[in-house]
Amino acid sequence: PSGFVESSCRSRIFWMKLNKLLLQGKFFQLEIYDPHSGPVLLDENLASRCGYVLSEDVWGNPVFRASVLGCHVANEADELFSLTVNIKVSSFLSMRAAVTYTYPMYCSYASWASREIVCEENYMEVSVKTDVPAVSNDYTVAWMSALPETQNVAYQQWQLMFVSPSGRKRITVSDAVKLGYSFNNSLSRVYLRAPYHSNESDVSLVSGVNMNMVTSTSMYRQRWLLLLIDMTVSCPVDGISFTDTALTWTVPRVIPTLVVQESTFLSKSIVMGVDDRVIVNPEEMSYSLEHNETHIRITIPIGAEGGKLESSISGGVYGVIYSIDLFLEHTWTDAGWQTTKYTVIKSITTPFMPQIPTVTNNTVPEERLFNVAFGHFLPDVSLVAIAIGNVPFTLREAQHHGFRIYETPFSNGTKGFTLEVSFDDPYVLKEYVNRNETKYTLLVNYTLSVGPEMTLYYHSAEVECVIADIEIPEAVGDCDEENLYLTLPTFGLHQYWDLYLGNKLLNRHLALTNGYLAATNSTHLILQIPLFAGGVIYEEVSFQKIKARFDVALRKVRTMETLQMFSVSCSFKSSAFIICHPDGTIMISAQMKTVPAIDMSKTKLRDSSCKPREYNEAHAFFKFHVTTCGTSVRFEGDHIIYENEISYEKETLPGQSIATITRDPDYRLTVLCYYQAKETLVLGAFSSDPATSPPFGSGTMVPRSNTAAHRRVRQALNVVSRVSKDESFMEFYEPSTAIFKRPMEPVFLEVELKDKSPSVELYLENCWVARSADSNSTPRWNITVDG
Repeated sequence: PSGFVESSCRSRIFWMKLNKLLLQGKFFQLEIYDPHSGPVLLDENLASRCGYVLSEDVWGNPVFRASVLGCHVANEADELFSLTVNIKVSSFLSMRAAVTYTYPMYCSYASWASREIVCEENYMEVSVKTDVPAVSNDYTVAWMSALPETQNVAYQQWQLMFVSPSGRKRITVSDAVKLGYSFNNSLSRVYLRAPYHSNESDVSLVSGVNMNMVTSTSMYRQRWLLLLIDMTVSCPVDGISFTDTALTWTVPRVIPTLVVQESTFLSKSIVMGVDDRVIVNPEEMSYSLEHNETHIRITIPIGAEGGKLESSISGGVYGVIYSIDLFLEHTWTDAGWQTTKYTVIKSITTPFMPQIPTVTNNTVPEERLFNVAFGHFLPDVSLVAIAIGNVPFTLREAQHHGFRIYETPFSNGTKGFTLEVSFDDPYVLKEYVNRNETKYTLLVNYTLSVGPEMTLYYHSAEVECVIADIEIPEAVGDCDEENLYLTLPTFGLHQYWDLYLGNKLLNRHLALTNGYLAATNSTHLILQIPLFAGGVIYEEVSFQKIKARFDVALRKVRTMETLQMFSVSCSFKSSAFIICHPDGTIMISAQMKTVPAIDMSKTKLRDSSCKPREYNEAHAFFKFHVTTCGTSVRFEGDHIIYENEISYEKETLPGQSIATITRDPDYRLTVLCYYQAKETLVLGAFSSDPATSPPFGSGTMVPRSNTAAHRRVRQALNVVSRVSKDESFMEFYEPSTAIFKRPMEPVFLEVELKDKSPSVELYLENCWVARSADSNSTPRWNITVDG
């Protein structure tokens, strides 16, 4: 078929190339047509012995090369050469029903050098011109006597003598054929073909390059002629080196075993080629051909024209392999050989070079669209599927879903793949971060088909983009005569943020417990906080005036980080109230409605020294701590109750020993503060008219007349505290004894609750030592704080 076969004649070698596209899905064989015996099937043994090579070029096209001195080549006067090849093609491995294409090739080559050496992939070949003059018969006996090693040369029969490290070996041509050699002569030349690394060969290092060498002499004797021909051949077997960017092929410039007198050595020409083409100007193709006194060096950039850069997968890693078919022709002269033409054909393939693909995030956050570039790849790589967030998509499914995928070509011949995904796609991960930012994460897994084998390759990538697209809510505060109000947007609540009152989540239960009223509409939450509800902070409390503030914290749901504090603060007028502070301070504004009126300046607490701080005709304002002014304490359930009493005593006339009837009314007002025993922080203050079941931190004022009153007796707890003299806790100081200790000297304190009731617990709050016997003196040094 047209375009199936291409052929050429390069120097003294037949080149034939088959088009792989016309052989897809088929099998083929080559037969060499022998004019005498017919077709001969080409195999490895026949190829190396007869001067044939069957391989592939870097593009995968089958290539056949043959020496013009090959076994089955028709030779006309060492100038015209012809070879016929049968190409058998079949759809079956057994080659049945094969179609045979007969292809003749022709080559003319008249400019033979005195010696020509070819270093092919599978054989070495040397041919030598044999037009030597005859020797007179008169001198035959004397000449042969001068060369005793030739006495045993067979008469009128070619023989070969090999010299190797193991010694000398002389064999006939037929025996040489059995060892894989081919020796023959044409009209004017004698040639020897040898396989690499035969038993008669040797490897030597020449200018840093390993050379495989066969040292041999062909011998022929007639009555008047003794012919000895040096058939030594030497070919490089390595000399290839690689970097990340180039490959280098090094061949010795002077090979001592091939040059009789190095002093007469003269290079005539050095030519390089790719495939069967001579490269006249290597630098135009970025090649480098250099030579000095010892070396000839060819350097090829990885990926240069003429070679093939191919994708590959090794160990799950993507990489590339570069291959190129080179040849080198070196022509030189020397005194012994006149002209030698030295040709080396070399197919070079680099090792696997990993090329980890890069993922580039070209996202513009304002567009809210991921733009991810994935590359760079050779043209033999195709994207076949992706997975977004572990959800697989074929390319068609991905496009239908709304992802955009397209190839991006680059000027150096590589390509990449670009993926566009919206931030709002359900398969994009979204996470609230920082104050007002969202982190969008795109998890993508690429599936690619690589190289001619279409090996699947997988690569995962994670791309993030943080954008400030969340607006932190702002609250608005307001007050009326009895309440504080806080209004804030509901967007993001419980999704990004939560509201906290102190360290407690402000949920429906806490709102109900503290007496708040909450109302929501489509956009906002409105929180109504009564003046004396739990959580209200009293910044300033004075006679008939309260400055109150309510704070809630906006915190991140996951990290509890406080982002914003929302506060509303107002001043209120109140004629009667009781405030039980978390620190144990009690503030009372008491309203006295008696007939007749009493002098409010003469009211007092249980401790008569505790007088009102402010007063007028109808009100008195007291401020004291639960540990002062005769305040008693008792436990009821899970509450601690502190109790005091505001009273007014009738005046008696001075000097009178008996009671006097007066118009002054008897007045007593019991004050109660309730604290939860297990709360470490007590929030809030409450009006003098509490609910039936007062919450923690509540206060109550209970007015009583003297006739109906009975004093509440402090509930006595059986608690014993004492100080031990040492760590044994065997000997203790007497009660009410001042104990003096030096700094850094330990104090051994024991507190014991002897009450057997299961509902009673011992909670040791604060203990300290002071400088003097007065425990309230300063400075003081803490032993325990908050238990």
